[in-house]
Amino acid sequence: MQTKKKEPVRLRRKNLANGNVSLYLAIYVNGHRSYEFLRLYLIPEKTKADKRQNQQTLTLAEAIKSQRVLDIQAGLYGFTSGAKPNVSFFDYFDSLTQQRKKEESRGNYCSWLGCAKHLREYEPRKTLTFADITRTWVQGFRDYLEHDATAYDRGSYTKSRPLTQNTRALYLCKLRTCLQTAMKEGIINNDPSEGIPGFRYEESKREYLTIEQVRALAEAECDNTVVKRAFLFSCLTGLRRSDIERLTWGEVTVLNGRVRLVFRQKKTGGQEYLDITSQAAELLGQQDNRQHSAKVFEGLPWPRETGLFLRAWCLRASIDKAITFHCARHTFAVMMLTLGTDLYTVSKLLGHRDIKTTQIYAKVVDAKKQEAVDNIPSIF
Repeated sequence: MQTKKKEPVRLRRKNLANGNVSLYLAIYVNGHRSYEFLRLYLIPEKTKADKRQNQQTLTLAEAIKSQRVLDIQAGLYGFTSGAKPNVSFFDYFDSLTQQRKKEESRGNYCSWLGCAKHLREYEPRKTLTFADITRTWVQGFRDYLEHDATAYDRGSYTKSRPLTQNTRALYLCKLRTCLQTAMKEGIINNDPSEGIPGFRYEESKREYLTIEQVRALAEAECDNTVVKRAFLFSCLTGLRRSDIERLTWGEVTVLNGRVRLVFRQKKTGGQEYLDITSQAAELLGQQDNRQHSAKVFEGLPWPRETGLFLRAWCLRASIDKAITFHCARHTFAVMMLTLGTDLYTVSKLLGHRDIKTTQIYAKVVDAKKQEAVDNIPSIF
C-alpha cells in the first residue's frame, strides 16, 4: 500500500472572538513545522456581497499557498534566491547590538546585551543560522522568557528572581527587531515571529521627588559637582540623561533675554526648542572660551557610578527613596502638572510623541489629590 505524501503547505482556519475566521498556512519543511498568518479573514456571510468577498479572499489565500509550494520546490522556504540563510544568527544579532552601542542610549544597548545572553541560554547551538529560526523556535524563546528565564545581575543568574513582565516584553521585542531588520536586508524572506503574541507591558511605578525634596538636594553636598548640576538641571527641564550628556554649548542660545536649548533628542530624533528658567540656566555654568562643540556637562560619570553618587547625596538630604537619574525627569513632569500646567504643554516640554505617555504622570497627580482628600480630618 502506497503511503500518501504529506502536503508541504496546508491552508488552515482559526475562529476569532469577533466571529471572523483567520486564514494561515501550516508549512512543513525538512521535518520542521512553521506557520504563516496571512492577515486574510473570512467574514460571516450575511449577504451575497459577503459571500463574494470570502470567495475572493480564499482565492488569494490559495494563490499564496501555491507560491509557497513553489518556494519550497526551488529551495528553502522563507529565503529568496539572493538571500543568505546560512548567515550566523548570533553574529548578526551581536552586530546589531554593537550598532546600538554607537548610536543609541546605554540603556537600550544594555537591553540588547541582556537579550543576547538569554538567547544563548535558550539556544546552546553556537552555529545557529537564520535557516534554523522558525516560528516554532521563536515561540520556544517566548515560552522560555515566560517560564524559565531568570534575572541576570552582576555576572550571574539569580535563580530566585524571574524576569519582570516588562523585561520579557523588551527581550521579545529585540528579537523581533532583529528578524525584521534581517528581512529588510534580504537575509530572510519572511518574519518567523509574525503572529506570535507579545507580552503586555505593565505600568511601572514612576518614582519622583517633591519640590521640598529637590530643595533639600540643592542644599545638600554631593561628592560629584557635575552629577549635582546635571540632576538638578533635569529636575528643572525634564531632559533625559542621554540628552544632557550630549548637550553642547552650540545648542545653548539666548532669545529675547531667555536661555533656549535647540537640540535633537537622542531617543526620538525630534528637533526640540526648549526655553529654560534662570535657575536652570545658572546650572549650565559659564561657557567662557570653550568651543561650541564642547559639552556643557563634561565629566558626567557612567550611569552606575552616577547612581552611587545619587544614593549618597540623597542620604545626606534625608531622602529615603530609590532615586535614579531618570527620576529627575519624572520629578519635572509631576511638578509641572501639580502646578497646573495642562497635559498637552507638559507633553511638549517632555518631547513626547504621544500624549498617552504623558497621561501616566497625570495618574500620579490624581493619586496625590486622592491622598490629600483622605487626609481631611473627621468633623463628626
